[in-house]
Amino acid sequence: MNRRNFLRNTGFVAAGSLFVPAFMKPLEAMALDELSLYKNLVVVQLSGGNDGLNTVIPFGNDIYYQKRNSIAIKPESIIKLNDMQGLNPNMAALQEIYDQGWMAIINDVGYPNPDRSHFRSMDIWQTGSDSNQFLSTGWIGRYLDSNCQTCKFPYTAIEVDDSLSLAMKGQTKKGIALKDPAALFRNTNDPFFKAMLQNDKEHLDEDNLGYLYKTMIETSSSASYIQNTSKVYQSKFAYPNSGFANQLKTVSKFISSGLKTRVYYVSLSGFDTHVNQIGQQGNLLKQYSEGIAAFLKDLKSNNKLEDTLVITFSEFGRRVEQNASNGTDHGTANNMFVFGGRLKKQGIFNPAPNLSDLDTGDLKYQLDFRQVYGTILDKWLDVNNADILNKKFNTLDFI
Repeated sequence: MNRRNFLRNTGFVAAGSLFVPAFMKPLEAMALDELSLYKNLVVVQLSGGNDGLNTVIPFGNDIYYQKRNSIAIKPESIIKLNDMQGLNPNMAALQEIYDQGWMAIINDVGYPNPDRSHFRSMDIWQTGSDSNQFLSTGWIGRYLDSNCQTCKFPYTAIEVDDSLSLAMKGQTKKGIALKDPAALFRNTNDPFFKAMLQNDKEHLDEDNLGYLYKTMIETSSSASYIQNTSKVYQSKFAYPNSGFANQLKTVSKFISSGLKTRVYYVSLSGFDTHVNQIGQQGNLLKQYSEGIAAFLKDLKSNNKLEDTLVITFSEFGRRVEQNASNGTDHGTANNMFVFGGRLKKQGIFNPAPNLSDLDTGDLKYQLDFRQVYGTILDKWLDVNNADILNKKFNTLDFI
């Protein structure tokens, strides 16, 4: 196979699991002592539209039980947080996290004129757009593009997956999708691949091939950096046996080994519970809670929890009233979770959803999700949120 056919047939550069953008390479030149100044952000996406009312349950409101006569969680099994709200019993692993002050719950997060399409609403959340605005870059990607003070070095973002979400794509810079650093390292150390890098420097000035070869060189360099940096750390912490927990274990390894990364992105799917919701959602919430609890405790044991902020979102909540199939249909506002060792306000951040004041059967949002993003951009990533979100959003006091 000649070199051009190799590039075309393997799709090496375009493959989401192998693509490493140009800005990764300079990370190798950064001094290790600069890492101590970094604050890590971990974004957790619950795909499918998690039912927030059966996650953080308003058991103190009779309307909840009237609207959900067969799928409401029984009061005696709820993990009560105050006189009004409590956690789903499958989230028992988070009770200790909540009690430690490492968790905040933000109720009724949404946006004006909400869209109930999975794809469109997810795009809105990932780009930080208005509901009638279509953006091709994500809010994290635009952060990577920015010239903020901490962006004097080209910081990066890693998604622990095979493909890159829109949230991670900027105009000039992108994050990297990566499940296994060892696999990326092996692929870039294939003898044929290495021979190409050694023998094809004459193509660097060509428009198309030049771009491909430069990207391959940077991919090889970055793969070596990621593998050699992360392999020195071996976690001794026990994680649950689930794909979601494994994603978080990988993130913990990267953080604890000193990998120079600001933002990590993980996801858990399956929350589109139109039918027989109780069992399906319960299993997912158990995976989520046990994975998050292990992750936070692991970070705490490595003195990394205070430098890490975790946020959880889903593209929308569900309707207040259950459907005829013992499930719930697409709704609007939802709760968000924030975890970390330096939360300014722990526990329940704002009032419970008002179930007696609905918008045609849906929750009315109290807070715009971009206020949450704006708070993180301003107070955690040290950049003016108006530069990233295209307008200024008031910040909140959870950090």
